[in-house]
Amino acid sequence: MKVRVTFDALWHAAVPVLACAVLVAAWGTDLGWGLLTLAAVALIAAVVVAVHHAEVIALRVGEPFGTLVLALAVTVIEVALIVALMLSDPEATSALARDTVFATVMIICNGVIGLCLLFGAMRHRVLAFRVEGTSPALSVLATLATLILVLPSFTSTTPGPTLSTSQLVFAAVVSLTLYLVFIFVQTVRHREYFLPMETAGDDDPPAPSDAAALASLGLLLVALVAVVGLAKSIAPDIEAVVRVTGVPHATVGIAVALMVLLPETWAAVRAARRNRMQTSFNLALGSALASIGLTIPTVAVVSILIGQPIHLGLQPKEIVLLALTLIVGVITLGTGRTTLLQGVVHLAIFAAFLFFAVVP
Repeated sequence: MKVRVTFDALWHAAVPVLACAVLVAAWGTDLGWGLLTLAAVALIAAVVVAVHHAEVIALRVGEPFGTLVLALAVTVIEVALIVALMLSDPEATSALARDTVFATVMIICNGVIGLCLLFGAMRHRVLAFRVEGTSPALSVLATLATLILVLPSFTSTTPGPTLSTSQLVFAAVVSLTLYLVFIFVQTVRHREYFLPMETAGDDDPPAPSDAAALASLGLLLVALVAVVGLAKSIAPDIEAVVRVTGVPHATVGIAVALMVLLPETWAAVRAARRNRMQTSFNLALGSALASIGLTIPTVAVVSILIGQPIHLGLQPKEIVLLALTLIVGVITLGTGRTTLLQGVVHLAIFAAFLFFAVVP
């Protein structure tokens, strides 16, 4: 038993470093089949290890701080990459923030939540959670998604799905303010609303030491850098497949978002299988809120500084899918109890999102 524990510790410490080494080798180069396979394996291994370290931190700091660490870490790294791409080619990436945020919201609110409900209900039949925690998160998400992704398609000050400078500043301030207030409510003012309910799920292991939690925090950040970086490195190969098959270019952003969100998806599903649905929803909805609340203010500042407008408004097809997602989300998260059926409904919407992205 002692040997296994030692091997696990070495594995969890070595994988983030090795994955970053693969990232350095793959960054900015044309990936052959060998390096592409190695990058894919490193990506998957980094995802598994990142979830492990996130769970160690969660055990030490408690909820909802544990899920907040993972959501914020992934979002901050992804925002940094979006900004880097915007600065390298402003015109070609004018819609990058919109496409990334929309894909993230759809993946989380339908794919991740759907999988959590499906796997959780298959094991525990009826799943319980705190409405006082999920409803506020969903209300903030609906407000941000509408203001940032829908309203720009209907404003008239500037042509197209864009906002004027004053409108962009207003949207950025509102996004950041709502997100910060939500974090304050979640972690301070009404923290009890976001704590896991007492269920018949598996018991949590004992809390690790401070040293172990700090080590896991550092390794988590390294692993997430590798995950996001490797996802971006694999993107050109996905683009090549897209060109050959003739599907819309927007599917590249969806594919990259799917890979980037793997750590949060895995962690949320694992929590659902332990009948910790509040933890799953904290992680899922928190990631969606961070995606809008941190990405939009950042790209707004960059857009104003470089003088390049950004496209934010969605097309009618995407607006319909977003509205359907929010309506079904209200129904699913508004009762405090849910079953396998709601999970299948969310996965059906997610399948429609993917299908109509490929076949518009």
